[in-house]
Amino acid sequence: MSLPVVAGIILAAGASSRMGNTKALLSAHSRTFVSRSARTMISGGVDTVIVVASVAADRIRAALATELPGHPIAVVENPNWTSGQLSSLIVGLDVVAAGLAAGALVCPVDMPLFSAGTVARVIEAFRTTGALVVRPASGGRHGHPVLFSRALFDELRGADPETGARPVVRAHVAQTVDVEVDDPGAFIDIDTPEDYARWIARESGPPGTDDDRR
Repeated sequence: MSLPVVAGIILAAGASSRMGNTKALLSAHSRTFVSRSARTMISGGVDTVIVVASVAADRIRAALATELPGHPIAVVENPNWTSGQLSSLIVGLDVVAAGLAAGALVCPVDMPLFSAGTVARVIEAFRTTGALVVRPASGGRHGHPVLFSRALFDELRGADPETGARPVVRAHVAQTVDVEVDDPGAFIDIDTPEDYARWIARESGPPGTDDDRR
């Protein structure tokens, strides 16, 4: 019996106003944030990856073609990206919903340091439990990427753009599984130049190895 298909969604359509540069194209030790996230998702077991982009879509496509040739990655554009991150999530979910995937593993592009091991554990928990939401956790904190069951797609589409997906997750806490992980990268948000400088100064390499703890 075949396992349920899981698709990955990388949210990369923001303006990166606080960073000052397109976060998707910043370097994470020889790879751009977007290609590192996509490669880690694929290494961890997703069947395909959708990158939701906006004004930098062509440059993101070029980076992925150069850094991850031959991988199952689609770049789709969100024409309403100024409406907020939820609008990008909905674009990604619409692509996933057109196929057979049972769930979508979602991460913003400014959190590219999660490991393939975390991806694999989240997917395994989803397939084992059938939970509506599965997320990495450590010491009471919740990280990324987060896996949403297909059963929640319509509810996510109808969420308030001002509050995004969080109220949907809170509404289904009884059907949520938290997977304890030893993966600092699942909780690191590189959102500003200061965040990026601190990370570059602190790390001689990203958490784990360049093989993303396979």
